[in-house]
Amino acid sequence: MGKEKACKNCRMVYEGSSCPNCQSTDSVDGFKGKITVIDPENSEIAKNIGIKGKGVYAVRLK
Repeated sequence: MGKEKACKNCRMVYEGSSCPNCQSTDSVDGFKGKITVIDPENSEIAKNIGIKGKGVYAVRLK
C-alpha cells in the first residue's frame, strides 16, 4: 500500500500517481486532518471549504 497524499488542486486524499477526482499529479505528502464527505450538497463543512464531490479530503495542506 502506498503513502497517502493530498491533491493541491481539490484537496482529495488518495494513493497512487494522480488524483482520482481531478486527475492532477500536483500533490503534497503533508496535510493536516481529514474529513469524509458523504453528502456534499447538504454538508455545511463541504460548502465552507469548497468541496463538491464525495470522498476523503484534507482539511489543511502543508
